[in-house]
Amino acid sequence: MSDCCSNGNESYDVAVVGAGSAGFSAAITAAEDGARVALIGHGVIGGTCVNVGCVPSKAMIRAMEVMHAPAAARRFVGIEAEARITDWKALVRQKQALVDDLRAAKYIDVLPRHNGIAYLKGAASFVDGGRLTVGGALVSAGKIILATGSRPHIPDIPGLAEVRHHDSTSILESERRPETLIVMGGGYIGVELAQVFARAGTKVTIVTRRGLLPDAEPEIGEALTRSFKEEGISVRIVQSYTRVAQQSEGIALTVETDGGTQVFQAEELLLATGRVPNTEHLALDQAGVETGAQGRIVIDDRMRTSRVDVYAAGDVTGRDQFVYMAAYGAKIAAKNAMNGDSLIYDNSAMPAVVFSDPQVASVGLTEAAAKAAGHDVRTSVLPLDAVPRALAARDTRGLIKLVADGSSKRLLGAHILAPEGADSIQTAAMALRAGMTYEDLGAMIFPYLTTVEGLKLAAQTFEKDVAALSCCAG
Repeated sequence: MSDCCSNGNESYDVAVVGAGSAGFSAAITAAEDGARVALIGHGVIGGTCVNVGCVPSKAMIRAMEVMHAPAAARRFVGIEAEARITDWKALVRQKQALVDDLRAAKYIDVLPRHNGIAYLKGAASFVDGGRLTVGGALVSAGKIILATGSRPHIPDIPGLAEVRHHDSTSILESERRPETLIVMGGGYIGVELAQVFARAGTKVTIVTRRGLLPDAEPEIGEALTRSFKEEGISVRIVQSYTRVAQQSEGIALTVETDGGTQVFQAEELLLATGRVPNTEHLALDQAGVETGAQGRIVIDDRMRTSRVDVYAAGDVTGRDQFVYMAAYGAKIAAKNAMNGDSLIYDNSAMPAVVFSDPQVASVGLTEAAAKAAGHDVRTSVLPLDAVPRALAARDTRGLIKLVADGSSKRLLGAHILAPEGADSIQTAAMALRAGMTYEDLGAMIFPYLTTVEGLKLAAQTFEKDVAALSCCAG
């Protein structure tokens, strides 16, 4: 059974700092390889995903799909539907109950199953010479893996410190739904939460300097913006944020736009301006661990930091901030720490999903990234109205874009905007991993009337006009 009450005086093979998804992945991997592991947790066990990130946000997204159902039903003649929120507080509490259950099932209850893991509670930091302490007590370990995660970024805007505002954590815990809401930031967090509250009946304005999902393919950002506007979500692109002020009726955000100064007002303000690594209390300078922008820990492709025998994984590195990539990177770190640094972190076929509606899913290179890498780029863009599944659903919001190398025809990237896009991207990820060409993908057999069939059609679009094909034509 895990030594959950250790005082930290023992000697360990590996010390893992951080008890979220990356920390647990590293600790379990090392323990399964026979190591004596100290898993060091500070704050609520489980990290971002289960407590304040993936689980609560996706639970609320699912709930608000029901609220959107009446509007969606109008696509079909002869159908009327109704949905209304009768108790927002009860909905939020149900979401929290799910979080509590999963935290117990996937974290707390997992510890006793691993005899080689001792759970130490306390804040970890380095002291002179790079020795590790937990709550001021020295912890002896041959290897150290840092996996302390990240937290919401608070931008430096005049007046913000004096104003009541939300981040992605607090907005999902609020038991009162605002009537109006400003969402600052157009990344995946801002996009997902803006749509949650808009579908709940809140009047939402997204204020962003780079548009929606600025790192996605431009066709996808533009199409998603149109879809959001059709739902009544205002998307405003600004040059800069000037100041924030508290008013009797709520929040006033002053911005600079192409047309001059403008003021947006709302009952509440949600900051969705990214995340920053949790490194400020680790005293990394005492260990000679190099950090980069916003305090992220610099690592190489084997998860090694600048200090020998110290590794890092997950959001604290600022790399690929998805829970599954945190767990993957942590496993690589643990195995390298135990077995000679032989494994390389490979994100070349990493699928990424934004749970908006329509969903955004991507893998591999964008067109711009492929050109920057020196490829002779060819692209295929298939509107969703060319996909039979979308026609049957009477929902053609979206597109599929494939990126390929022109000379070899090898697929380099796939990008989907579709109501069911998230469940289609893994097929593209496997195609990229296998080194397939667009001809290979277009020749594969796909089930008819599925969203994933759109990948076949998009692949065929490189050489053919799919409008000239009959259904299921290969």
